[in-house]
Amino acid sequence: MIALSSEALADFVGEIEAPDPTRLRQARLRLDRLTKPRGSLGRMEDIAAQYISIRNGDQRFALNKAAYVFAADHGIAAEGVSAYGQEVTRQMVLNFLDGGAAINVLARLHHAALAIVDVGVDADFGNLPGLLHRKIRRGSRNMLQEPAMSEEEMMRALEVGLDLASSAQQKKQTLIAIGEMGIGNTTAASAITAVLTRQPPAAVTGTGTGLTAPAHAHKIRVVEAIVERHFGVNPQPRPRSLDILRRVGGLELAAMVGLVLGAARHRIAIIADGFISTAAAALAYALEPRVKYYLFAAHHSPEPGHRFLLEYLQLDPILSLDLRLGEGTGALLAMPIIESAVRLYTDMATFGSAGVSEAQA
Repeated sequence: MIALSSEALADFVGEIEAPDPTRLRQARLRLDRLTKPRGSLGRMEDIAAQYISIRNGDQRFALNKAAYVFAADHGIAAEGVSAYGQEVTRQMVLNFLDGGAAINVLARLHHAALAIVDVGVDADFGNLPGLLHRKIRRGSRNMLQEPAMSEEEMMRALEVGLDLASSAQQKKQTLIAIGEMGIGNTTAASAITAVLTRQPPAAVTGTGTGLTAPAHAHKIRVVEAIVERHFGVNPQPRPRSLDILRRVGGLELAAMVGLVLGAARHRIAIIADGFISTAAAALAYALEPRVKYYLFAAHHSPEPGHRFLLEYLQLDPILSLDLRLGEGTGALLAMPIIESAVRLYTDMATFGSAGVSEAQA
């Protein structure tokens, strides 16, 4: 597999366009004409208008849902930053394929196609059916000692996401959720968040999978050391997004960045799940700000760094349920909210069609 070139990536990203603002205005006008007091559906109206503008004003109900879960291991796990051992990444991938995880339950319930992608698990799955085999290497490097990925590895992982976005377009998928599985990836997301949002590592580093207080303090020290090693203290100007990704990201994070960029290029709405996938969305946004128009934030995670990422992206989460599982579970839970908003937009009568008098004042 030949790595994606930086020139080809730049050309692709340059093709991302913001939705036509006329479509957003037209969607707002229709929402105001529906048989309800103006604005009475609250944020559901914002969600519907955004989705319709992404779909270029198409009022037909053609919501085709899918979830992509990217799995990879992280060399930083060797530093004791997780309550779980690295073998859990492999075990959870097997659980996904067996249909026993939370993401499986929600994907079945909400009729979303589910793709499990091995982009860097430190295990040999052979030709295991049902798994998308896209492994770049068996886990990223220990970012405390060296960059997490080489330039070539990062570009190959980005290309995995871009290719899956093209596949999603061919399948006529219109709403996709991004999720992940990888022991150690909250450490990567914390480092990314600290550099992107210019917050101290202690403010953005949470307990991840449930660390004790001493282990959490150790994790903060590790993130502080990672950021200082690769970027120094308060670097000026802010490092380039791809340099942040290469140095302190991970293979599944890079694939998610690629999927976000590709989905935006193909005018597919994207739901970022929690802390990890929002970190990937934030890197995609830093590379191309027009990505923001295609993003929905599923929920607000208890991970402290998530709030700073949502502020950086200027996104309001749809749900607040204290979720910190990952896998894309929050994004799947947000799907029926978005679907409901679109159905209200497409299926409700207008004052004119229903013969109902509008408000006079």
